[in-house]
Amino acid sequence: MIDAFLRGLRQPEYVHVLLNPLPVYGLLVSWIALIAALISKSRRAHIVTLILVFITSISAWPVYEFGEEGYDRVLAMTDDDGHAWLDEHQDRGQRLIYVFYLLAALSVTAIIVPLRWPRSSAPLAIAVVLLGAVALGSGYYIAYAGGKIRHREFRNEPAPPIKSQAEQ
Repeated sequence: MIDAFLRGLRQPEYVHVLLNPLPVYGLLVSWIALIAALISKSRRAHIVTLILVFITSISAWPVYEFGEEGYDRVLAMTDDDGHAWLDEHQDRGQRLIYVFYLLAALSVTAIIVPLRWPRSSAPLAIAVVLLGAVALGSGYYIAYAGGKIRHREFRNEPAPPIKSQAEQ
């Protein structure tokens, strides 16, 4: 069992699937906790939840990188509709990864800046909550296409057109 797990860790598409809940579900949990911290007005709770937002949003980077590395192997396993959804998933990820990077940077800013300017704590945390909502929506949008790559049962709409090499 451990051998199979370790073998899987050498496959980028497996690592991509293993890590991809972090920037979606992990971010959702830390986002809800940040809202609770804002309501409680506890600076310590702000810091803890902002660290969690940072970790879960920056985790989009390895998810993205392993997804890029595993593209060819997953493509070899797909049918034509799966190919179209894979390209759509990749395109969405490439366009929206920056939302997660921006959220990670903003959450670090919301930790550090209030050390010098304490009154900035709540407004920065609120900005993280708002950008976090955008990141969560982006994560859902990316994952929506990703779920249709190999799961025919999720394909309840026509596949997007396959992009030519010139369009990519």
